[in-house]
Amino acid sequence: MPAAELPADLRLTLPQARLLHLAAQGLLAPPRAKATPARLVAAIARMQLLQIDTIHVVARSPYLTLFSRLGSYPAEWLEKALAQGRIFETWAHEACFAPMADVDLHAAFRPARLQHWAMRHAQRVRTSHRRETDDLLAHVAERGAVRSADFARQEGPPGGGWWGWKAEKRWLEALFGTGELMVSRRDNFQRVYDLRERVLARAQRYRVGQVALDAERIKQEWVARSIKALGVTPARWVADYFRLGRQITPAELAPLLARGEIFAVSVEGWDKPGYVHAEHAALAQRAARGRLRATHSTLLSPFDPLVWDRDRASALFGFDYRIECYTPEAKRRYGYFVLPLLQRGRLAGRLDAKAHRKEGVFEVKAIFLEDGVVPDETLLADLAQAIRQCADWHGTPTVRLGRSEPKGVAARLKKCL
Repeated sequence: MPAAELPADLRLTLPQARLLHLAAQGLLAPPRAKATPARLVAAIARMQLLQIDTIHVVARSPYLTLFSRLGSYPAEWLEKALAQGRIFETWAHEACFAPMADVDLHAAFRPARLQHWAMRHAQRVRTSHRRETDDLLAHVAERGAVRSADFARQEGPPGGGWWGWKAEKRWLEALFGTGELMVSRRDNFQRVYDLRERVLARAQRYRVGQVALDAERIKQEWVARSIKALGVTPARWVADYFRLGRQITPAELAPLLARGEIFAVSVEGWDKPGYVHAEHAALAQRAARGRLRATHSTLLSPFDPLVWDRDRASALFGFDYRIECYTPEAKRRYGYFVLPLLQRGRLAGRLDAKAHRKEGVFEVKAIFLEDGVVPDETLLADLAQAIRQCADWHGTPTVRLGRSEPKGVAARLKKCL
């Protein structure tokens, strides 16, 4: 949309901004069509990034994040998309899947992302273990793709490694961080590493091509993409999405505004402007006219883009969310792997859940509703449906409920289930 056609003086209430955010993330309404491999890749492209985490008390985070947007789908589609070269793995927000179309843009931004903790660590290991990593790179070049499991663990003192990894795993991860190796596929979720040039050669049909932009324009592209993924955002939330470093300044936004790639809006209660991507102009106008309606209810991953920025989740949804799986048990308020409940445009509560796959049981250890959320029949029906759909997708059709806050919700929910 040309700059001349962008809305002027657009004003949004906070609920309207929330709906625009959900629409941009693909969480405003239930999926209209059955999941397909192409829609899975499109969902990743819409979010720009799909964060990876290995905890699988319920489902591993990337699978659950896609389920929240696609509904039921075969989990192996994600690995197939990776093996086919439709998506690739990279360090961005954290470890993420991203569309292969963006691989050259990510590579071009790598020098500017060296402040990321993982990139710093990778560079340190590559420098301090130059001979070993050179030898490992030569091994992959000569013999082909490898897994960490292909190397025997040497006996030695415990610890001393990144997450307790053996030396070869740390070296493989360092070479991945520097971009010399890529992940060609995953076997049982274990990374298989190969030379970058070989992975990209197999994925050539899905690449857009080399990026002919200077460092400043590349960063502007990431800023614009962050704003697009967020729907509407003040400047202070932009940098976190792709981990761009320090907070984005008005001077950095000015060229995007001048070119008409983004435009400013007023949001009720915000003391600074909000920004919307030009491709969401029509959506923003619908939001301002009260034409967006939230109808989707689902369980979210703890690492879903909707909640991974604690400040943003609090400001937009009044939802104070901290991931507690890395918190000592005695200090946890809600539980180890707590799933936020999205219910028709609001974050209405959270569930401490565990999937017992061998027994076919989906255990909800505890349900917590947010302060002020009334457990009426609509909420209970939506929550029951969200739990049932997630449990069935897991292949754990027996739902077992534990305690609830407020008391009595679990007993009423059992009847709905």
